[in-house]
Amino acid sequence: MPIHPREPHPTVQDQAGPAPEGTERRPRRDLPPSGPPTGPGTATDEEPGPDAAGGPALSEDEHTTAIRELEDRWRRALADLDNLRKRHVRELERERTVERSRTAAAFLPVLDNLELALAHAGADSGAIVEGVRAVRDQAVNVLELLGYPRHAETGVPFDPARHEVVAVVQDPDAPPGTVVEVLRPGFGDGERQLRPAAVTVAKRE
Repeated sequence: MPIHPREPHPTVQDQAGPAPEGTERRPRRDLPPSGPPTGPGTATDEEPGPDAAGGPALSEDEHTTAIRELEDRWRRALADLDNLRKRHVRELERERTVERSRTAAAFLPVLDNLELALAHAGADSGAIVEGVRAVRDQAVNVLELLGYPRHAETGVPFDPARHEVVAVVQDPDAPPGTVVEVLRPGFGDGERQLRPAAVTVAKRE
């Protein structure tokens, strides 16, 4: 029985050494490629787990508890805001009441002097006139102390911010555009003006 020589295994031949000169060594298709593994299922393509995101994910009960805590904080903030608004309204109303009381108290002496003038109505008429004039001056002084000075000047240029024209008259002795007569005095200046003075103004030529 003839004995045939055994052919060397391809892997053994590759491990024996490099290929002879002049020949091209082809890559083996039956061997796994060198380098780090790639493709689906490898460690590099795996998605990061819960630990990589900073800790384990919250459970449903923990989510519910967190939402309830936020709702409770929100309701408390709304309650605090409503209490602050109500306290501000009360303080504002109290300040208004105090200011009205101060103003009314400032006019009490004026009323007292009017009562005295009426009580002496049967006496000398000249004294009554002087008494009423004194009461008027006292009331004007009270308004001035409150920040509303009286304006009843004549011969001054017309100022639309302080004067209200009631009539325009021809007056040869007055320069055009000046106040000839004050029919009703004004009180206050600028933003603190109670009312403008009602005046007649000289006609412009």
